[in-house]
Amino acid sequence: MFAIISDIHSNLEALTAVLGDIRSRGIDEIICLGDVVGYGPDPGKCLDVVSQNCREVLLGNHDWAVLYEPSRFNASAEAASYWTRMELEREDDQAKIARRWKFLGEREIRFVKDAQHSRDYGCREMVFVHGSPRRPVNEYIFPDDIYNSANKISATMERFSHLCFVGHTHVPGVFTESVDFYSPEDINDVFDISSAKALINVGSVGQPRDRDPRGGYVIVEPDTISFVRVEYDWQKTRDKVLAKPALDDYLGTRLQEGR
Repeated sequence: MFAIISDIHSNLEALTAVLGDIRSRGIDEIICLGDVVGYGPDPGKCLDVVSQNCREVLLGNHDWAVLYEPSRFNASAEAASYWTRMELEREDDQAKIARRWKFLGEREIRFVKDAQHSRDYGCREMVFVHGSPRRPVNEYIFPDDIYNSANKISATMERFSHLCFVGHTHVPGVFTESVDFYSPEDINDVFDISSAKALINVGSVGQPRDRDPRGGYVIVEPDTISFVRVEYDWQKTRDKVLAKPALDDYLGTRLQEGR
């Protein structure tokens, strides 16, 4: 059994609550699909916690933006990227600064479970990326794509043989080879992974966008995955955002409604 988290976005309160829930279930293997930083008020602390608790951590588009340069970001996301970069440099401990930048800079964009481990879970293959198997860092796969871009879904499914786990949109759910999308509510939070090819969005720890403010993640067990939601003190995170003039207030106030 292992857990998959994604899109923490510098939300320490959500990350702490989700990791506490994972530990309470006796799970000691965690894979993170990226976007540890961006948007939120605690980038350094989130990097430290993720680096200490996750076995694999991938590169997300906001991680990329902080390392290099934001591309096609809206104004608030771009400003948050530049603020995050400056915030990571404000630390008095130079060794800690170097360690955090080194950790970000070493992230891969794709991870594949070895064949034996995949078979242990009833799978032929398990692929992990932030965005999509076609463009691992920055392609969005939205639920509405089953209606508006069916060809995109079909082309995406051709890039892996059984299961692919993604984040990026902050909307959890399952895309199937028949070009359908199932929200966690549609499937009572559980999906059988033993046979059907599927692309699974694990949702967001720190900035959900499915109208549910709770942090989200996925548990993988033999033959099944489960979607999990965890309450956290979003008001505390919101107030931290509001106290940072460089961060758009909306990045904090949106947390209340999960949007």
